[in-house]
Amino acid sequence: MRGSALKFVLLGMLLCLSCAGRAQDEGVDLLHQAAHCLAAKQFLPPSRKGDRTFGYVLDEKSYPGERMLYVVEYPKPSRREGLVFTIFVTGHDGHRSLNIQNNARFTASKRSDEGVSFQNPPLGGSWTQEHLVSAIKQIEKQPRLAIPAKSMLTIGPPVDCEAYTDPQPKPNAK
Repeated sequence: MRGSALKFVLLGMLLCLSCAGRAQDEGVDLLHQAAHCLAAKQFLPPSRKGDRTFGYVLDEKSYPGERMLYVVEYPKPSRREGLVFTIFVTGHDGHRSLNIQNNARFTASKRSDEGVSFQNPPLGGSWTQEHLVSAIKQIEKQPRLAIPAKSMLTIGPPVDCEAYTDPQPKPNAK
């Protein structure tokens, strides 16, 4: 009896670890696709380094029914400053679409009330700014990922890249 109970506990732990690993793999895949889109849409400044350093957090709670990926690109290893992006993630039939909806340059500082200050306030007002600050703080606690600049040029599965900066279709004149 004890042996079978132990087997169920071990099986349960294995399933939990498997699910956590799969969720993390999906996040890393999303980050690679997001880096590709950020490069393709020219949101990343030119860099002389071969690798770029990123962090991310996936948010499925702030906008009910929506998946949002916050991505930070750190130009320096210190993590004191960087670029933060808000990217909406949608997908169906194995195809994914990433829509870049916000970006801001930030500096982490102990002088600011929130611990993060923005050079220019991000679009969307104080609610958006609070969410960006929260995401940056979460990302700072996680490991960074280096992505080679060359790998951002191509990606595996197909992904559509959209951004708020894309030209909008002109309304039909009547």
